[in-house]
Amino acid sequence: MAGAPVAKTPHFALHRAALDVPVEGKALFPVADAWLGVLLPKRWARRAVTRNAIRRQIYEVARHRAAPLPQAAWVVRLRSEFSRKQFVSATSDALKQAVRAELEQLLSRAQLPRPVLPAEARDAV
Repeated sequence: MAGAPVAKTPHFALHRAALDVPVEGKALFPVADAWLGVLLPKRWARRAVTRNAIRRQIYEVARHRAAPLPQAAWVVRLRSEFSRKQFVSATSDALKQAVRAELEQLLSRAQLPRPVLPAEARDAV
């Protein structure tokens, strides 16, 4: 991910890229809505069943949000592992609830309006 994350939680980071940036005269993503991608490294989720369960939870939470994500390319990245001692089964309800709660928190942080910088600070950036 080229830029800093838009939002972070203990296990996830959310990155954003504008969709209207042309690459070789074409739009980067030819969609008129938000695009969601998921990055789940084996380093943080060793078992495929765990990665698939987390991936399904990410897509479900994003799909059922009351306020949809703004138009952009969004990437949810797993940045640390869920304890295998605490969550023994990858398909346990406890893991699903923990993932869902953290994703709700992550996506709600992304919905917050960005602070408006004073004119002097905008010129310095």
